[in-house]
Amino acid sequence: MIQRIQSVFLLLLALAMLSVLFLPIWSKTDPASQQTLVLTATKLSYAGSGAGRSVPINSWPIAALSALSAVVALLEIFQYRNRFNQLKLGMVNFLLIVGSIGAGFYYSGIGERLLNVKIPGNFEAGFYLPTLALLLNLLANRFIRRDEQLVRSMDRLR
Repeated sequence: MIQRIQSVFLLLLALAMLSVLFLPIWSKTDPASQQTLVLTATKLSYAGSGAGRSVPINSWPIAALSALSAVVALLEIFQYRNRFNQLKLGMVNFLLIVGSIGAGFYYSGIGERLLNVKIPGNFEAGFYLPTLALLLNLLANRFIRRDEQLVRSMDRLR
């Protein structure tokens, strides 16, 4: 049962959320002072020339929510015998992914205020991966529900 399509979606979800831990989420460069702010899953810090100007801000909630979401997705794969538990874990994972997206917005807003307010920052690949994970979670939940409906219809035929 592990070879079901929802298991593939959940594995891709876990990989996407784990890659958030290693990719930059947001960056902003001030052309006047050539300073660059980079937001990763663990910190918001200055990079490039003029680095070390300020103490980095810890953004560990992004990392914690992303890692927890990946763990829940992997746990959800192995709950294939109990589809109701899979659906419950899918809802928990939905909340964790939305929380990681919200934390990314929050810390990027802090970064916007730290460096030249007039120039907007850029969202990087690490910001868009939770959105992909959200889509994969919704697809996995859809196929889990479809399996549950198939099992119920077979029980009615007996």
